[in-house]
Amino acid sequence: MQSGLRRLVPTGLRWRLAGWFTLVTLLCIAIVFVAVYRGTGSQLRSQIDRELAGDAAELAHNLTEADAEDPREHNARELYRAATRYINNQPFSASSTLLFVLIPGVTPSTNRPELFGNPPPEVGETLAEQAEENRLARQLPGRADGYSTLTLPDVGEVRVLKLRVHVRPGLSVIVGAGEPLAAVSRAQGGVAKAFVLAGLIALAVALLASYFVGARVSRPLRRMAGVAARVDAGDLHPRIHVPTPQGDEVTVLAEAFNHMLDRLTEAFAGQRAFVADASHELRTPLTVIRGQLEVLAAQQDPSSEEVRRVEGLVQAEIARMSRLVDDLLLLAKTDQFEFLRIESIDLPVYVGELWDGMSLLASRRFELGPVPHGTLRADPDRLAQALRNLVGNAIDHTAPEDGVVRMRVRTLAGGRIRFIVEDDGPGIPPEQRERVFHRFHRTDVARDRASGGTGLGLAIVRAITDAHGGSVSAGEAGDGGARFELELPGFTPAPGGDGLRDDVDASTALSPTAP
Repeated sequence: MQSGLRRLVPTGLRWRLAGWFTLVTLLCIAIVFVAVYRGTGSQLRSQIDRELAGDAAELAHNLTEADAEDPREHNARELYRAATRYINNQPFSASSTLLFVLIPGVTPSTNRPELFGNPPPEVGETLAEQAEENRLARQLPGRADGYSTLTLPDVGEVRVLKLRVHVRPGLSVIVGAGEPLAAVSRAQGGVAKAFVLAGLIALAVALLASYFVGARVSRPLRRMAGVAARVDAGDLHPRIHVPTPQGDEVTVLAEAFNHMLDRLTEAFAGQRAFVADASHELRTPLTVIRGQLEVLAAQQDPSSEEVRRVEGLVQAEIARMSRLVDDLLLLAKTDQFEFLRIESIDLPVYVGELWDGMSLLASRRFELGPVPHGTLRADPDRLAQALRNLVGNAIDHTAPEDGVVRMRVRTLAGGRIRFIVEDDGPGIPPEQRERVFHRFHRTDVARDRASGGTGLGLAIVRAITDAHGGSVSAGEAGDGGARFELELPGFTPAPGGDGLRDDVDASTALSPTAP
């Protein structure tokens, strides 16, 4: 049922905008109509009240003047004749003023005598109809002084003003004037008709204009929806065309959408490359293990030496896969909240102990420069892992015995510290100095994977550095080798010290040490 209603009733953004715009227009027209309609009625009624006040005052003045001109024996009958003469001189029709004078003890003087008596039924009227008209007519004399509105037979709704006039001492009369309100009804009806006609035209124009405006506004949104549908289907290549960027909301949204798609494309490409590289890295040791087991299984009675050889190869490949899995798990944890466990590190002690352990990894010329005195807020285990990866990379690319692996530590402004690791190996080409931090990237493609490298060491260095809020970069050392600079925040110099370890000499080259 609901789906059927959706098909019958347009629910697109264009129609919703058109509907809301039309509704607001209708509401505005209704407010203006009520204000004009009521204002017209109030203005006309005020004008009628002013005219009634003038007519009643003139009638009262005429009676007073007539009594003053002939001070002889004036009684109620003489006032009646004077009022009748004045009233008869005033023309009356269904749309003109009603005048009447009520004199005690005398028949009312008026230009509509049927309103003050009980006339018989007119031709075509029944007794009941005439009785109802007489009942309505009896309201007029009984009304209180002042303005009032009542319905009179054959006249309709009438605005009446009654005034009590003291003609002379001992004689008071009631002077009244009435004006039919048909003119007010006709004026308000004309306003209603004009507003209905103008409102229909305004609503039609508003509906069309809002539809086209909605279509223009929603066009880029529809394009976004189409692009989003294609992206949802797996195609990350479409983009939203922004012909003339104007800085409006839709343009900003389109540019942000395109930027998001660029990021998604890059992320998916990196993810696919990462999965492909990880699969390749895992496939190689599995292939070696399967091949060695097949060789061993093909022999009827393999010798113990052959079994030990195969065992050694399998153990080496299993160890390599374990290191690869550990590195992948570490990279997967870098985005977690509790990846780091920050604590204060005594930098000279920490670097000294770390360097002593790394200098036993291979036979190289290990050199450590002076270390500033102070403390560093960092995760000691993760930082040690990053520095070991940098030193291990330097060891892998230097010659045994004579190869130089050097580390220096420098303080920077803003409480930052810089670890510099250099070697005298072949160095890194400038175009690859950023790519070396990508996962599974190797500058020396000919280097045998059997040496133990997973291609994730420098990627782990960058992940740990980013987690600390620092930065890492690759460059060229003074003797042509590779140079890595790792910067971290959170260093606090020791108070009153010179910032350097006195017992470490940067110029001292340690003797080659066997692993």
